[in-house]
Amino acid sequence: GVWRQTRALLFKNCLIKCRTKKSSVQEVLFPLFFLFWLILMSMMHPHRKYDAVANTNLGTLDASILVNFVIGYTPPTPMAREIMKKVAFDNFEDGIITEEYLSEEELQEASAFKPSNFVGVVFTGAMSYQLRFPDSVAMSSIYMESR
Repeated sequence: GVWRQTRALLFKNCLIKCRTKKSSVQEVLFPLFFLFWLILMSMMHPHRKYDAVANTNLGTLDASILVNFVIGYTPPTPMAREIMKKVAFDNFEDGIITEEYLSEEELQEASAFKPSNFVGVVFTGAMSYQLRFPDSVAMSSIYMESR
C-alpha cells in the first residue's frame, strides 16, 4: 500500500535528479551562494554598539519661559478659534496669549514687532497648518517628498 507508493515516488525523484544534474546542482548552490553573500555583507557592515546614556532628570516644564508667549493664528475660523482655545487653556493655564489675525500679512507684521516670543500658525485647511517663526517657515517632515 502506502510504503510501496512512497518507495516508488522516492525512486522516481532520484531518477529525475540524476537525469537533470544541472538544475539539481543549482538547487543546492544558489542558496549557499546567497548565504555566503549575506555573511559577506554583514561582515562589511558590522553592527555598531553605542555607549549607554546615563539617566537624567529633565525636570518639569518651566512655566517662566512661557510667560507672555504669543501665538498668532490666521484665518480666524470657528475651528481655528476652538483649536487655539484648547492650546491656550488646556495645556498652560496662564502665560500663553493667542491672537487672531485676518490675513497672513498681518501675522507677518505682528511677528516683526515681537520676534523673540511670537509663533504664527497658518491654518491651511480644516485640520492642517504651518508654523511661522520670525523669518522662517516650519514644514511638517511627514509629508515631504524626496528631492
